[in-house]
Amino acid sequence: MANKQPERPFKVYTIKEGTVIDHIPRGRAIEILRMLKLVDSGNFVTMGSNFKSKKKGYKDIIKIEGKELTPEEVNQVALLAPKATINIIRDYKIVDKFVVELPEVFEDMVKCPNPKCITNMDPQNAKFIPTFEGKEMLLQCVYCEKLFKPEELNEYVK
Repeated sequence: MANKQPERPFKVYTIKEGTVIDHIPRGRAIEILRMLKLVDSGNFVTMGSNFKSKKKGYKDIIKIEGKELTPEEVNQVALLAPKATINIIRDYKIVDKFVVELPEVFEDMVKCPNPKCITNMDPQNAKFIPTFEGKEMLLQCVYCEKLFKPEELNEYVK
């Protein structure tokens, strides 16, 4: 008979102060870490991938100790995880919890991937309007009108 490992109650430990980004679509946590520049932030960051989720099947999660996200950073999360939940933690307790809201326009976060877009030739701020095709969010550049999947913009983060 093989030894069975005891099941752990928590797969990721709790944090005293900071932010938890939950309900990230599977595989997108790494992209969010890059976009928010959390690897080089000096904050202790924990990322988990492929957690079971009743609603989504599987999800990713990010815990950031000692940092509360700014409204601009929440918008960046919305770019890649439009249904993510943000939990603000103080003294080990959730003091605020909300689902990210899509802004009407994503402005000055990423460059347009279209090399012919005017924003890549003039000092314009790239702007993208979120649109939906079924359940999939696409981002339309205000200037060149091309549509992009959010993950296509990740390498164009400013």
